[in-house]
Amino acid sequence: MRNIDIHIAVVEDDPGLRDLLQEELESAGYRVSVFTQAEAYLDDEAVHSSHLVVSDIRLPGMSGLDLLAHLQQQSSSPPLILITAFGTVDQAVDALKQGADDFLTKPLDLEHLLVSVERVLTFHQLRSEVEHYRQSQQQTHQGPAGIIGSSRVMRTLYDEIDRIAPVEGAVLILGESGTGKELVAQALHQQSQRADGPFLAVNCAGIPAELLESEFFGHAAGAFTGAQKARAGLLKEAHGGTLLLDEIGEMPLALQAKLLRVLQEGKMRPVGSDHEVEVDVRILAATHQNLEAKVKDKSFREDLFYRLETFSVKVPPLRHRGDDIALLAEHFIQAVNRQQNKQVKGLSDEAQELFFAYNFPGNVRELQNAVERAVTFCDGDWIKPEHLPARMQTSVTDEVTDAASASTQQWPSLDDLQADYVRKVLAHTKGNKQQAARILGITRRTLYRWLTNDD
Repeated sequence: MRNIDIHIAVVEDDPGLRDLLQEELESAGYRVSVFTQAEAYLDDEAVHSSHLVVSDIRLPGMSGLDLLAHLQQQSSSPPLILITAFGTVDQAVDALKQGADDFLTKPLDLEHLLVSVERVLTFHQLRSEVEHYRQSQQQTHQGPAGIIGSSRVMRTLYDEIDRIAPVEGAVLILGESGTGKELVAQALHQQSQRADGPFLAVNCAGIPAELLESEFFGHAAGAFTGAQKARAGLLKEAHGGTLLLDEIGEMPLALQAKLLRVLQEGKMRPVGSDHEVEVDVRILAATHQNLEAKVKDKSFREDLFYRLETFSVKVPPLRHRGDDIALLAEHFIQAVNRQQNKQVKGLSDEAQELFFAYNFPGNVRELQNAVERAVTFCDGDWIKPEHLPARMQTSVTDEVTDAASASTQQWPSLDDLQADYVRKVLAHTKGNKQQAARILGITRRTLYRWLTNDD
């Protein structure tokens, strides 16, 4: 899309700054409409045609944040860049969390403004294209990066990937072991503007602590005994692409501080070098640990945690994915058939019942291993219970025994359990309903309805 086809609405009550913004944006080729109040913009036809809104926060009448909230109620709202002379880090973070696309402070750097405008417009165009592609693929069971699954929780995950992938910031990927966090990282890379660059993954728990700094940041020749040649390091090797730091919770504190500098300034210093080098890499971090708890016990830096947590995705455990279990089992059966040159047709009814009854504490990885074992030991057309690991064969019996022993207990209703769980989530989020709805995997409207019914 050419600049001349892009319409930008400027909402600014300061006549000098308003004229300056209009002149600068029109000089860059954009069509510009100006307004002194948010109410005037909302009453104008421009609200239906603008591709971007640039608004001051402090305005007579409705504020810029009020305008943001109003735009978000629309089915299709333009992105918003906020400007203020009273900018603080807390205010910026709050505005971004509420949905603003960028936050600039006065005195305004006009070059920075134009860069921000171009970045925001590009991001939203990419997101629109991704959304169009996602809708065209709704009938398939395969998500980005070959992720298998069409359950509600997985569709929510795909939507989060679509939204976050084009952004340049670091991403924290949370989830139990075996849920597929690296696949999510690959999806974020493949749908980003860095897709043509390298994608590297490293397990922070798999490298001895004394070698971690050299592995990440590289070293100069002669930096230590055995360092006969200079080494670039993983961050430099991933230059122009993406680096996944798996098990980030295992990274030593000293290294966390250096990683934070890379995230903040895009610079690093190789071991034994007197000079800093610039590095252009997007950091993705994954963990199954509770990083908030590690922050509290001082084993993980608070500033690094909040830097990573700005964009975070949670990969759901397999036990929450319903019919995806059957889809994944079928996928892995066909894969093992190809590897072993076999013709196993699938799961027998009895085996499928065991798959759905089993809790899969090891998640997708455990399911994959169970299928590989089953296909290997299956000599017929269908996988039977005896082909499965012993723990899967006994899990149903154990659950029946537990249920029988508890048959005399007073069981709560499903509504009671739901209401109790919602209260616990709200307590965890300190009453933040938007965050609670995200954890519960529902919309805020649904949460409000649940709370109203509970009352």
